[in-house]
Amino acid sequence: MKITEYIKETRAEMAHVSWPTRKQAVSYAVAVIVVSILTALFLSFFDLIFNKLLTLFV
Repeated sequence: MKITEYIKETRAEMAHVSWPTRKQAVSYAVAVIVVSILTALFLSFFDLIFNKLLTLFV
């Protein structure tokens, strides 16, 4: 396949893609950031708890 054929086919396929609106993209990005922060806090909390328990036994 030639590179020009590949580019033409790629452009044709990209025309069929349903892109999110700017508002949807921003809300999805915010949701990902919030969930990531909550997950980090959750894991940090349990890491702290296990660390404290370990220091009690050692």
